[in-house]
Amino acid sequence: MTFDDCSSLDLKGDKALLHLANDSAPIKCNSFGANESVSGEVVFNTGMVGYPEALTDPSYRGQILVLTYPLIGNYGVPDESVLDELGLPLYFESKDIHITGLVVSSYSWEHSHWAAQKSLGKWLTENRIPGVYGIDTRELTKNLREVGSMLGKIEINPTGSMPQSVPKNFFSDPNRRNLVEEVSTKEVITYGKGNSPKIIAYDCGMKYNILRTLVQTHQVELAIVPFDYDLEKNPSNLQWDGLFFI
Repeated sequence: MTFDDCSSLDLKGDKALLHLANDSAPIKCNSFGANESVSGEVVFNTGMVGYPEALTDPSYRGQILVLTYPLIGNYGVPDESVLDELGLPLYFESKDIHITGLVVSSYSWEHSHWAAQKSLGKWLTENRIPGVYGIDTRELTKNLREVGSMLGKIEINPTGSMPQSVPKNFFSDPNRRNLVEEVSTKEVITYGKGNSPKIIAYDCGMKYNILRTLVQTHQVELAIVPFDYDLEKNPSNLQWDGLFFI
């Protein structure tokens, strides 16, 4: 199926365009998330399940995420208020959605799952994240694999005629920002107090599942500190046997 085949389908949602910074024609699609036009780095994920985890993964900060699995949204989004034994959201990898936009092949407007609290579209709308569908994401991923990640822009309800190409300043490069600072903790937080060994973890985008594994599986006392934390200039009561950068 080609991009043109996908864009010709009779789809729900507002009209949208996905622009790519490779001088190709914009890709027609439809939206199911927030009515926001955004720019970011276009990357892909080939996982078959786990979009709540992927969207909250800090490593995708500032990126437009392309999911290759052909059906997304069918099991909705679980309750964000459900916490694990450490007081962390049970079904997510951080407390925020970090992607800038979401691109999928097919979006399920109806969802069904015992743990679902809301639809994926509603979750994205609440967090002002646009989602688009009706794109051959596997063909798009093949192109990304050949040329590498590229800048892109999601445009919701575009006005005027569809341009064949756009100027380079049309896109915003998230890599010009300090993304590590954006996702890093702003304070020192300790988990598993009393455990041994004692580890200081510099938070450069740590996922909750890494934290859970270290504290619950390996019984580590883990102190999460900001990415630029200075142990010499910030003397504290932190005792440590090792340092962990993640």
